[in-house]
Amino acid sequence: MAGWWKIRDLETAYYKPTKKEEPTWPPKYWKFILETSDDPKSEHAFVDFRRFGRIRLVDCAAEEMRNVSPLKENGPDPVADKDILTEEWLVQKLQSKHVPVKALLLDQANISGIGNWVGDELLYNAKIHPEQYSNTLSPAQMKQLHESIHYVCSTAVELLAESDRFPEEWLFKHRWAKGKKDAPQRLPNGAKIKFVTVGGRTSAIVPSVQKKTGEVAADVKERDSEEEENGAEEDEVEEQKPKSKPKRKAQEDGEEDDQKPASKKKPNKKTPTTSKGKKQARKDEEAITAQVDGVDTSHPTAEANITVNGGKKLPKPKATKSEEASKPPTKSSKRDESSGRRRSARISTNGK
Repeated sequence: MAGWWKIRDLETAYYKPTKKEEPTWPPKYWKFILETSDDPKSEHAFVDFRRFGRIRLVDCAAEEMRNVSPLKENGPDPVADKDILTEEWLVQKLQSKHVPVKALLLDQANISGIGNWVGDELLYNAKIHPEQYSNTLSPAQMKQLHESIHYVCSTAVELLAESDRFPEEWLFKHRWAKGKKDAPQRLPNGAKIKFVTVGGRTSAIVPSVQKKTGEVAADVKERDSEEEENGAEEDEVEEQKPKSKPKRKAQEDGEEDDQKPASKKKPNKKTPTTSKGKKQARKDEEAITAQVDGVDTSHPTAEANITVNGGKKLPKPKATKSEEASKPPTKSSKRDESSGRRRSARISTNGK
């Protein structure tokens, strides 16, 4: 038991401690101390080392306690409310929800007083798998579950929860071997005890007794994961398939490509567009002219021999007026003098 209410100088626990402890006050793991003003004084302590419990002060008569929040939000008690927790009531509750049956039993808003080991015990007694969805149980299973709830809860209360007095055929007597070395996780008849997590709690089951007769949570998760994996594999196969055109369409595309003439790529000529670029180009031209001063440009190989910066051709220097006059007339010079071209007019004047 995780928590307990202790009274000083009075033994109130029905569970035998695993180790003998010296009486101390306040007790270990105490979370709340209450002292009365009576004479003699009475001291009480709430012990809860797992910190699952809560303390609430309620101002009401004891017989009205269950009608005050938060107890009034709880479901009926299997021992105190047998007239409410009937077979018809339980069938309606099970069929109205689609959750693992043990998770439904542990929810105190549905039924009060059923804890982890009690839930395992009554499901083992009813031969129902704890993971099976509540609305998939057969009428015979729901009838048996109703009987098992009242039998296990009433027996445990009548015996004051003293485990030594529990029936020998109960699962409670043999379920505590988990995690212990050399401890058999089996019933006396050899049936194996298995542990699964349901509703966030570790559940002990006997698979040979508690058969899956309907859809269970674990199977649904496994099926969904398999469908996701299959879907992912199909998508991967589709991505790996080459996307090919239809045969006729591919032939038409090929014929069109043959009819189209090969286009020639135009050289990318970069010309300065800004005033800064024009000034830089003018400076480069002047520098090239300065480098070729004194070179005999009339030599046939002079143009080929003038190079700058990695073999780039230098522009040929402009000819003087006397050189232009000594050259034979070109096609441009033979054009009509009335065309107004300054160069042809200059050549004819120098020729006279």
